[in-house]
Amino acid sequence: MRIFKFGGASVKDADGVKNLVKVLQETGHENTLLVVSAMGKTTNAMEAVVDSYFEDKDKIHATIQEVVQYHDSILIELFKNKEHPIFDRIKTLVDEVRGFLAWNKSPKYNFVYDQVVGYGELISTSIISYYLNEKGVDNNWVDVRNFIKTDSNYRDVTVNWEKTQERISEGIDRQKLNITQGFLGSDDHNFTTTLGREGSDYSAAILAYCLNVDSVTIWKDVPGVLNADPRYFEETQLLHKISYSEAIELAFYGASVIHPKTLQPLQGKEIPLHVKSFINPKAPGTTVGKGMGIDPNVPCFIVKKNQVLMKLSSLDFSFIVEDSISELFKLFHDHKMKVDLIQNSAISFSVCVDNRFGRLQELLSVLKSRFKVECHEGVSLYTIRHFNEEAIASLQNGYEVLIEQRGKNTLQLVVK
Repeated sequence: MRIFKFGGASVKDADGVKNLVKVLQETGHENTLLVVSAMGKTTNAMEAVVDSYFEDKDKIHATIQEVVQYHDSILIELFKNKEHPIFDRIKTLVDEVRGFLAWNKSPKYNFVYDQVVGYGELISTSIISYYLNEKGVDNNWVDVRNFIKTDSNYRDVTVNWEKTQERISEGIDRQKLNITQGFLGSDDHNFTTTLGREGSDYSAAILAYCLNVDSVTIWKDVPGVLNADPRYFEETQLLHKISYSEAIELAFYGASVIHPKTLQPLQGKEIPLHVKSFINPKAPGTTVGKGMGIDPNVPCFIVKKNQVLMKLSSLDFSFIVEDSISELFKLFHDHKMKVDLIQNSAISFSVCVDNRFGRLQELLSVLKSRFKVECHEGVSLYTIRHFNEEAIASLQNGYEVLIEQRGKNTLQLVVK
């Protein structure tokens, strides 16, 4: 058995859905499980629905209608006949969103977020499942929320592996072409949970681990894993092979092609991960698997934009030691700040964090009562794996370097 994961960019319009069918026809679809994300920028659009619910309820209808109109344009091109049952199916899903927002009493943003945003995946997989049937490709639509079980830490859940393994082993028919959602799970109360933004890769890895599949393929709009993000770097190279450990390092530092949590389950059972182009499905792409290093052995560049650099020093010039650092990390955890780099001296502590939940000002108010704080917002964190002097020079040119940190194989620069 194998798993194919298709991201939002691969099914952003009707042509993308048609191309997914073409990929299955070229590669075969026996004993395959498809994991599919929301179409295009639907997750952003669903987030706007949640924001309107909390900030201006008069806008809820308009934000939902944007989602409806976007998907209607895809449906009309794929199915032509407005009497097709897919139209009722999508209407039912949208009505569920409206219904939840009408009866919900919870004031908790993260809970509401998880109940609403995941409908992007439910809609996309429904459309693709019906379209595959139209094209004579029999398939089984699976609600992944019945299988991936998690805790109730909405938007940042932990998987209950024992329950998930039991449900997947008993409930997935390996003999069929199955299609299911990325990004989603459910808690013990059967409320929807999400695995974090870009969590569909992780969904594929969870399913792969529990099903003991032969391989996982992530279909992207790039030829495979590149040594740098082409959105930010002009010259890039395709990496043909990457070891699990090297890929985990790249993901840890923020490489966008592979989700950080994706690799551990695959490594645990030595399941190879292929990253291939949905534009050119016959091309070899990149294989992540057992082995050493990367091929070719070239510097790999990773950039995280819009980071926050804080330099903290004690108010009384006392040493910053274990107790202080432990206290700081608890504060970062409590305020949901992802720490990407740390550097400390006897009386100062510098940290680069990702303010992904927008709680920076709240954190700063606490820190300033205990430390002298120097804060730089909007900085970029560059990481170079397997760096050389030429690679370093290419980044230092034109930037002000705020922090430089070197290890044997890794260089990190915080710049503005």
